[in-house]
Amino acid sequence: MADNKELKLFSDFTAPTRQEWLDKIQVDLKGADFQKKMVWRTNEGFSMQPFYLKEDVDKLPTVNALPGEYPYVRGNKKADNNWHVRQDIRCASAKEANEKALDILNRGIDSLGFFIPSGDVSAEYVETLLEGIYVECVELNFITCQKKSLELAKILVEYFKKKGADPQKVEGSISFDPIEKILTKGKDKSALLANAKEMVETLAEWPNFRAIAVNAYKLTNAGAYSYQDLGYALAWGNEYMAALTEAGVAAELAAQNIKFNLGINGVYFMEIAKLRAARMLWAQVVKQYTDDQESAKMHVCAYTTTFNQTVFDSYVNMLRSQTEAMSAALGGVESMVVTPFDAPYEIPTDFAERIARNQQLLLKEECHFNRIVDVAGGSYFIEELTSALAGQAWKLFLATEEEGGFLKAALEGKVQTAINETSVARHANAGKRKEFMLGTNQFPNFTEKSEGKAPLESKCSKCACTGDIPAIGDTRLASDFENLRLSTEKAAKVPVAFMLTIGNLAMRQARAQFSCNFLAAAGYKVIDNLGFSTVEEGVDKALEAGADIVVLCSSDDEYAEYAIPAYKYLDGRAMFVVAGAPACADDLKAAGIENFIHVRVDQLKTLKEYNAKLGI
Repeated sequence: MADNKELKLFSDFTAPTRQEWLDKIQVDLKGADFQKKMVWRTNEGFSMQPFYLKEDVDKLPTVNALPGEYPYVRGNKKADNNWHVRQDIRCASAKEANEKALDILNRGIDSLGFFIPSGDVSAEYVETLLEGIYVECVELNFITCQKKSLELAKILVEYFKKKGADPQKVEGSISFDPIEKILTKGKDKSALLANAKEMVETLAEWPNFRAIAVNAYKLTNAGAYSYQDLGYALAWGNEYMAALTEAGVAAELAAQNIKFNLGINGVYFMEIAKLRAARMLWAQVVKQYTDDQESAKMHVCAYTTTFNQTVFDSYVNMLRSQTEAMSAALGGVESMVVTPFDAPYEIPTDFAERIARNQQLLLKEECHFNRIVDVAGGSYFIEELTSALAGQAWKLFLATEEEGGFLKAALEGKVQTAINETSVARHANAGKRKEFMLGTNQFPNFTEKSEGKAPLESKCSKCACTGDIPAIGDTRLASDFENLRLSTEKAAKVPVAFMLTIGNLAMRQARAQFSCNFLAAAGYKVIDNLGFSTVEEGVDKALEAGADIVVLCSSDDEYAEYAIPAYKYLDGRAMFVVAGAPACADDLKAAGIENFIHVRVDQLKTLKEYNAKLGI
């Protein structure tokens, strides 16, 4: 009876057509261009509409796939969305690392990542490192020198056997990834691929302990777009599949042994779609080697990115990593590492590591993201975004394969060049505020000082394994602004920017706020004001305050009245800036006014010019 009532209720309503939605949107836009205002033009090379209907997704090939079913677009699991909460540990000794591991295992962690120095790889070191840790209950991951990975694998197998561990219950990985060194260090380590077969065979008895890594999060940290992350990760994984099968390893065993360590950037919905598309596309890759659908599952550990982390206003990094962690959880991963908020400028503190752990625990214990399988399923937008991103990534994958494969592209520097070009473009966009970084190029903390904090990358020296092949960079998006701000701090006198607000109340306040944010990004001391009755009064107050820069804030119409008198009265005693791009700009320039700031100005370039004029 209830069902019949519900059906009758909905039958009273006519489903609106697409055109009716568009007509309504156009009314609300009040004549504004729909394409410019409503359509999302992604960095991945496609556009997304502001709304989608059921008929849009009915045509997608994966719409009827269920969670836990091939091609795994909706996740590898049927019953839940649980993942391992992982923390990586880098300590001076095995004993110290062990003590830290035992401590954090009591604080919500169920996955550990250990960095083992090359010279320390030994059975004794592993014994000390894993003392008191039940290998069947904790996911164990190891990172060491690529030359030592095979030796470490053999030591771990002997250790597991010694402990009587059940091969089905031991989970983890060794980060054996020679191609990563080509990309990040420019050193040809491809000869080590010869060890891949023995790595896999050594760990064959342990089906959930993976021997081969695809460390694609390095691309994310270098500034890659999502489609590049995904397309290159697929080609990277396929390179290892091809190498292993050509060496005589069964395709099922080869696929089972590959673990993808993927980076998650700040584009929330795109990253959810990326993980869904990744599983779907990897299943297609594996299908070319074997029809076994179980081995086509993609095993993913997600890393929140360092690329968009900042030194200044660093607590905002928690917000960034939280949205990234949400993308990873909702997209479906097997484990996750949240990068501590202070990672850009120091070895993470206990507090920062605690926060990073708790960010995941909140998603589990309070948001229950671990209980919902494919939470994005049924969203027409996410379904369409998954399909569109998969299409772009697949094009890049095919192009890479047609040119000889990922290894060849890496050795020739083609991958590195593409990623570095993307990074340069993103840095340029950040400089123009086309890509916002809260607390850096948008809404900076006016009073914050570095207090000795400095970007870690500036302290880094080249390691011994650096080679002659081009390498991807690791320069964070905020680094240009941070260097600018640090230069300002070191100056003999921090410039003072004074807002000369006059005329139309709404416009002067809006432009003063914009100008304060614009100039504070360079570390200038900004002084806002309620308003002045004359420009002479404003200039006098500015000079009394020791202003190095006087910013005239008013309406476009009033600049014709106020700008030239203010400029002449100031008479070179401070730099004069007009906030805006008024129609009378040519007349103002003819009078000698050179400096204008507005939304179309390259912020970074302008601030560097101002610093040069001020002798910084």
